Amino acid sequence: MSTQLHPMLNVAIKAARAAGAIINRGALDVESVRISSKQANDFVTEVDHASEQAILATLQAVYPDHGYHAEESGLSEGRGRDKDYVWIIDPLDGTTNFIHGFPVYCVSIALAIKGRVEHAVVYDPTRNDLFVASRGKGAYLNDRRIRVAKRTHLSEALVSTGFPFRPGDAMRPYLRMLGDVMSRCAGVRRPGAAALDLAYVAAGFCDAFFEKGLQPWDVAAGSLLVSEAGGLVGNFTGEANFMDQKEVLAANPRIYGQMVPLLSKYSKFAGVADKIAVREEAAADDAESDDTQA
Repeated sequence: MSTQLHPMLNVAIKAARAAGAIINRGALDVESVRISSKQANDFVTEVDHASEQAILATLQAVYPDHGYHAEESGLSEGRGRDKDYVWIIDPLDGTTNFIHGFPVYCVSIALAIKGRVEHAVVYDPTRNDLFVASRGKGAYLNDRRIRVAKRTHLSEALVSTGFPFRPGDAMRPYLRMLGDVMSRCAGVRRPGAAALDLAYVAAGFCDAFFEKGLQPWDVAAGSLLVSEAGGLVGNFTGEANFMDQKEVLAANPRIYGQMVPLLSKYSKFAGVADKIAVREEAAADDAESDDTQA
Protein backbone atom coordinates (compact mmCIF):
# COMPACT_ATOMS: atom_id res chain seq x y z
CA MET A 1 0.00 0.00 0.00
CA SER A 2 1.40 3.35 -1.04
CA THR A 3 0.21 5.19 2.05
CA GLN A 4 0.76 4.38 5.71
CA LEU A 5 -2.29 2.91 7.40
CA HIS A 6 -4.04 4.85 10.12
CA PRO A 7 -3.42 3.28 13.56
CA MET A 8 -7.15 2.68 14.07
CA LEU A 9 -7.34 0.88 10.74
CA ASN A 10 -4.40 -1.31 11.75
CA VAL A 11 -6.23 -2.36 14.92
CA ALA A 12 -9.35 -3.14 12.87
CA ILE A 13 -7.28 -5.30 10.51
CA LYS A 14 -5.85 -7.19 13.48
CA ALA A 15 -9.39 -7.76 14.79
CA ALA A 16 -10.67 -8.92 11.40
CA ARG A 17 -7.84 -11.40 10.95
CA ALA A 18 -8.42 -12.81 14.45
CA ALA A 19 -12.09 -13.31 13.58
CA GLY A 20 -11.16 -14.82 10.23
CA ALA A 21 -8.95 -17.42 11.92
CA ILE A 22 -11.91 -18.49 14.08
CA ILE A 23 -14.18 -18.69 11.03
CA ASN A 24 -11.66 -20.76 9.08
CA ARG A 25 -11.30 -23.21 11.98
CA GLY A 26 -15.08 -23.54 12.16
CA ALA A 27 -15.28 -24.12 8.41
CA LEU A 28 -13.04 -27.20 8.73
CA ASP A 29 -15.88 -29.06 10.47
CA VAL A 30 -18.93 -26.93 9.79
CA GLU A 31 -21.34 -29.80 10.47
CA SER A 32 -20.34 -29.79 14.14
CA VAL A 33 -20.94 -26.03 14.55
CA ARG A 34 -23.90 -25.24 16.81
CA ILE A 35 -26.59 -23.27 14.99
CA SER A 36 -29.62 -21.40 16.29
CA SER A 37 -32.30 -19.38 14.52
CA LYS A 38 -32.99 -15.72 15.31
CA GLN A 39 -36.09 -15.96 13.13
CA ALA A 40 -37.13 -18.03 10.13
CA ASN A 41 -34.22 -18.31 7.67
CA ASP A 42 -32.06 -15.99 9.82
CA PHE A 43 -29.34 -18.02 11.49
CA VAL A 44 -26.60 -17.43 14.03
CA THR A 45 -23.84 -19.87 14.97
CA GLU A 46 -21.33 -20.25 17.77
CA VAL A 47 -18.77 -19.08 15.20
CA ASP A 48 -20.63 -15.75 14.80
CA HIS A 49 -20.46 -15.23 18.56
CA ALA A 50 -16.82 -16.31 18.90
CA SER A 51 -15.83 -14.11 15.96
CA GLU A 52 -17.62 -11.12 17.46
CA GLN A 53 -15.99 -11.65 20.85
CA ALA A 54 -12.55 -11.80 19.24
CA ILE A 55 -13.22 -8.54 17.39
CA LEU A 56 -14.53 -6.79 20.50
CA ALA A 57 -11.66 -8.03 22.65
CA THR A 58 -9.09 -6.74 20.15
CA LEU A 59 -10.74 -3.35 19.69
CA GLN A 60 -11.69 -2.77 23.32
CA ALA A 61 -8.17 -3.56 24.50
CA VAL A 62 -7.03 -0.44 22.63
CA TYR A 63 -10.20 1.68 22.65
CA PRO A 64 -12.13 0.79 25.83
CA ASP A 65 -14.18 4.00 25.82
CA HIS A 66 -15.39 3.82 22.22
CA GLY A 67 -18.93 2.80 21.34
CA TYR A 68 -19.68 -0.54 19.71
CA HIS A 69 -22.58 -1.54 17.46
CA ALA A 70 -22.25 -5.26 16.77
CA GLU A 71 -24.78 -7.55 15.13
CA GLU A 72 -24.99 -10.12 17.89
CA SER A 73 -24.32 -8.11 21.06
CA GLY A 74 -26.05 -4.87 20.10
CA LEU A 75 -25.12 -1.27 20.84
CA SER A 76 -22.95 -0.01 23.68
CA GLU A 77 -22.38 3.72 24.10
CA GLY A 78 -18.94 5.29 24.18
CA ARG A 79 -17.77 7.14 27.27
CA GLY A 80 -16.32 10.55 27.87
CA ARG A 81 -14.57 12.26 25.00
CA ASP A 82 -14.69 9.02 22.96
CA LYS A 83 -18.50 8.85 22.74
CA ASP A 84 -18.37 10.07 19.11
CA TYR A 85 -16.44 6.94 18.07
CA VAL A 86 -18.58 3.91 17.21
CA TRP A 87 -17.32 0.63 15.77
CA ILE A 88 -19.90 -1.08 13.53
CA ILE A 89 -19.30 -4.82 13.35
CA ASP A 90 -20.63 -7.81 11.44
CA PRO A 91 -18.56 -10.76 12.70
CA LEU A 92 -19.73 -13.14 9.97
CA ASP A 93 -21.68 -11.70 7.06
CA GLY A 94 -23.06 -14.61 5.06
CA THR A 95 -23.87 -17.01 7.91
CA THR A 96 -26.28 -19.05 5.79
CA ASN A 97 -23.52 -19.56 3.22
CA PHE A 98 -21.11 -20.54 6.00
CA ILE A 99 -23.31 -23.21 7.55
CA HIS A 100 -23.81 -24.80 4.13
CA GLY A 101 -20.10 -24.76 3.34
CA PHE A 102 -20.64 -22.27 0.52
CA PRO A 103 -17.40 -20.22 0.66
CA VAL A 104 -18.78 -16.69 0.31
CA TYR A 105 -18.76 -14.86 3.64
CA CYS A 106 -16.69 -12.21 5.37
CA VAL A 107 -15.92 -10.09 8.40
CA SER A 108 -16.98 -6.44 8.27
CA ILE A 109 -15.65 -3.73 10.62
CA ALA A 110 -16.14 0.02 10.28
CA LEU A 111 -15.39 2.98 12.51
CA ALA A 112 -17.86 5.86 12.44
CA ILE A 113 -16.81 9.19 13.96
CA LYS A 114 -19.65 11.60 14.67
CA GLY A 115 -21.92 9.45 12.52
CA ARG A 116 -19.65 9.29 9.46
CA VAL A 117 -17.71 6.16 8.51
CA GLU A 118 -14.00 6.98 8.45
CA HIS A 119 -12.26 3.58 8.38
CA ALA A 120 -13.35 0.24 6.95
CA VAL A 121 -12.20 -3.37 6.74
CA VAL A 122 -13.89 -6.23 4.88
CA TYR A 123 -12.00 -9.50 5.22
CA ASP A 124 -12.74 -12.66 3.25
CA PRO A 125 -11.07 -15.47 5.23
CA THR A 126 -11.60 -18.16 2.60
CA ARG A 127 -9.48 -16.26 0.05
CA ASN A 128 -7.42 -14.22 2.51
CA ASP A 129 -8.65 -11.11 0.70
CA LEU A 130 -8.34 -7.94 2.75
CA PHE A 131 -10.27 -4.85 1.60
CA VAL A 132 -9.47 -1.65 3.50
CA ALA A 133 -10.22 2.06 3.22
CA SER A 134 -9.78 5.27 5.16
CA ARG A 135 -11.71 8.36 4.18
CA GLY A 136 -9.74 10.44 1.68
CA LYS A 137 -7.01 7.79 1.32
CA GLY A 138 -8.51 5.46 -1.29
CA ALA A 139 -9.55 1.80 -1.14
CA TYR A 140 -7.21 -1.18 -1.32
CA LEU A 141 -7.35 -4.94 -1.83
CA ASN A 142 -4.28 -6.78 -0.50
CA ASP A 143 -2.13 -3.62 -0.75
CA ARG A 144 -3.30 -2.86 -4.30
CA ARG A 145 -5.32 0.29 -5.01
CA ILE A 146 -8.77 -0.56 -6.36
CA ARG A 147 -11.27 1.40 -8.42
CA VAL A 148 -14.85 0.79 -9.49
CA ALA A 149 -15.40 -0.62 -12.99
CA LYS A 150 -15.37 1.73 -15.96
CA ARG A 151 -18.41 0.38 -17.82
CA THR A 152 -20.82 3.09 -18.82
CA HIS A 153 -23.83 1.16 -20.12
CA LEU A 154 -26.18 -0.83 -17.91
CA SER A 155 -26.62 -3.33 -20.74
CA GLU A 156 -22.97 -4.35 -20.22
CA ALA A 157 -23.10 -4.38 -16.43
CA LEU A 158 -22.91 -7.31 -14.02
CA VAL A 159 -25.18 -6.54 -11.06
CA SER A 160 -25.29 -8.24 -7.66
CA THR A 161 -28.21 -8.26 -5.26
CA GLY A 162 -29.74 -10.03 -2.28
CA PHE A 163 -33.06 -11.85 -2.28
CA PRO A 164 -35.78 -11.49 0.37
CA PHE A 165 -35.55 -14.44 2.75
CA ARG A 166 -37.63 -13.64 5.84
CA PRO A 167 -41.37 -14.25 6.21
CA GLY A 168 -43.19 -11.01 5.53
CA ASP A 169 -40.59 -9.71 3.09
CA ALA A 170 -42.22 -8.10 0.06
CA MET A 171 -41.39 -10.86 -2.39
CA ARG A 172 -43.65 -9.88 -5.30
CA PRO A 173 -42.53 -6.22 -5.58
CA TYR A 174 -38.97 -7.44 -5.30
CA LEU A 175 -39.43 -9.87 -8.18
CA ARG A 176 -40.79 -7.06 -10.35
CA MET A 177 -37.82 -4.91 -9.41
CA LEU A 178 -35.46 -7.78 -10.17
CA GLY A 179 -37.16 -8.28 -13.52
CA ASP A 180 -36.68 -4.61 -14.38
CA VAL A 181 -32.96 -4.90 -13.68
CA MET A 182 -32.42 -8.33 -15.26
CA SER A 183 -33.97 -7.28 -18.55
CA ARG A 184 -31.58 -4.33 -18.85
CA CYS A 185 -28.20 -5.64 -17.67
CA ALA A 186 -25.71 -8.32 -18.71
CA GLY A 187 -26.33 -10.53 -15.69
CA VAL A 188 -27.44 -10.67 -12.05
CA ARG A 189 -25.67 -12.50 -9.21
CA ARG A 190 -26.78 -13.25 -5.64
CA PRO A 191 -23.62 -14.17 -3.67
CA GLY A 192 -25.20 -13.85 -0.21
CA ALA A 193 -22.90 -11.51 1.76
CA ALA A 194 -23.71 -7.82 1.33
CA ALA A 195 -20.43 -6.49 2.74
CA LEU A 196 -18.50 -8.60 0.24
CA ASP A 197 -20.86 -7.55 -2.56
CA LEU A 198 -20.02 -3.92 -1.82
CA ALA A 199 -16.30 -4.71 -1.69
CA TYR A 200 -16.61 -6.35 -5.11
CA VAL A 201 -18.23 -3.21 -6.52
CA ALA A 202 -15.30 -1.22 -5.11
CA ALA A 203 -12.82 -3.60 -6.77
CA GLY A 204 -14.64 -3.52 -10.10
CA PHE A 205 -15.53 -7.24 -9.98
CA CYS A 206 -19.17 -6.28 -10.50
CA ASP A 207 -20.66 -3.01 -11.64
CA ALA A 208 -23.51 -2.47 -9.19
CA PHE A 209 -25.17 -3.85 -6.07
CA PHE A 210 -28.65 -3.27 -4.68
CA GLU A 211 -30.60 -4.79 -1.81
CA LYS A 212 -33.42 -4.10 0.63
CA GLY A 213 -33.62 -5.02 4.30
CA LEU A 214 -29.98 -4.37 5.21
CA GLN A 215 -28.69 -3.23 8.60
CA PRO A 216 -25.88 -0.73 9.32
CA TRP A 217 -23.41 -3.52 10.06
CA ASP A 218 -24.08 -4.98 6.60
CA VAL A 219 -23.21 -1.80 4.70
CA ALA A 220 -21.03 0.49 6.85
CA ALA A 221 -17.60 -0.81 5.85
CA GLY A 222 -18.50 -1.71 2.26
CA SER A 223 -20.01 1.69 1.56
CA LEU A 224 -16.75 3.47 2.40
CA LEU A 225 -14.84 1.04 0.18
CA VAL A 226 -17.13 1.94 -2.73
CA SER A 227 -16.93 5.70 -2.24
CA GLU A 228 -13.14 5.61 -1.79
CA ALA A 229 -12.90 3.56 -4.99
CA GLY A 230 -14.73 6.26 -6.95
CA GLY A 231 -18.26 4.88 -6.76
CA LEU A 232 -21.54 6.19 -5.43
CA VAL A 233 -23.66 4.73 -2.61
CA GLY A 234 -27.17 5.73 -1.62
CA ASN A 235 -30.73 4.55 -1.25
CA PHE A 236 -32.92 3.58 -4.20
CA THR A 237 -33.90 7.20 -4.86
CA GLY A 238 -30.23 8.20 -5.04
CA GLU A 239 -30.02 10.00 -1.70
CA ALA A 240 -26.78 9.58 0.21
CA ASN A 241 -28.31 9.19 3.68
CA PHE A 242 -28.90 5.44 3.43
CA MET A 243 -27.21 3.84 6.44
CA ASP A 244 -30.33 3.29 8.54
CA GLN A 245 -32.84 3.17 5.67
CA LYS A 246 -32.57 -0.59 4.94
CA GLU A 247 -32.02 -0.14 1.22
CA VAL A 248 -28.79 0.45 -0.62
CA LEU A 249 -27.59 0.97 -4.17
CA ALA A 250 -23.89 1.10 -5.04
CA ALA A 251 -22.24 1.44 -8.45
CA ASN A 252 -19.85 3.48 -10.52
CA PRO A 253 -21.32 6.93 -11.24
CA ARG A 254 -22.58 6.20 -14.76
CA ILE A 255 -24.26 2.90 -13.87
CA TYR A 256 -25.61 4.41 -10.65
CA GLY A 257 -27.34 7.10 -12.69
CA GLN A 258 -29.02 4.43 -14.82
CA MET A 259 -30.03 2.26 -11.84
CA VAL A 260 -31.78 4.98 -9.81
CA PRO A 261 -34.68 5.44 -12.28
CA LEU A 262 -35.24 1.67 -12.27
CA LEU A 263 -35.18 1.23 -8.48
CA SER A 264 -36.61 4.50 -7.19
CA LYS A 265 -40.25 3.53 -7.65
CA TYR A 266 -39.65 0.50 -5.41
CA SER A 267 -38.18 2.62 -2.62
CA LYS A 268 -40.10 3.24 0.57
CA PHE A 269 -39.10 6.86 -0.02
CA ALA A 270 -40.68 6.96 -3.47
CA GLY A 271 -43.31 9.58 -4.27
CA VAL A 272 -47.01 8.82 -4.26
CA ALA A 273 -47.21 8.63 -8.05
CA ASP A 274 -44.43 6.02 -8.17
CA LYS A 275 -46.09 3.91 -5.49
CA ILE A 276 -49.41 4.01 -7.35
CA ALA A 277 -47.62 2.94 -10.54
CA VAL A 278 -46.08 -0.05 -8.76
CA ARG A 279 -49.48 -1.10 -7.37
CA GLU A 280 -51.06 -0.78 -10.81
CA GLU A 281 -48.31 -2.89 -12.35
CA ALA A 282 -48.84 -5.52 -9.65
CA ALA A 283 -52.61 -5.56 -10.28
CA ALA A 284 -52.03 -5.95 -14.01
CA ASP A 285 -49.60 -8.81 -13.39
CA ASP A 286 -52.12 -10.51 -11.13
CA ALA A 287 -54.88 -10.15 -13.72
CA GLU A 288 -52.65 -11.55 -16.45
CA SER A 289 -51.73 -14.47 -14.20
CA ASP A 290 -55.37 -15.20 -13.45
CA ASP A 291 -56.22 -15.14 -17.18
CA THR A 292 -53.39 -17.54 -17.93
CA GLN A 293 -54.47 -19.98 -15.23
CA ALA A 294 -58.07 -19.82 -16.42
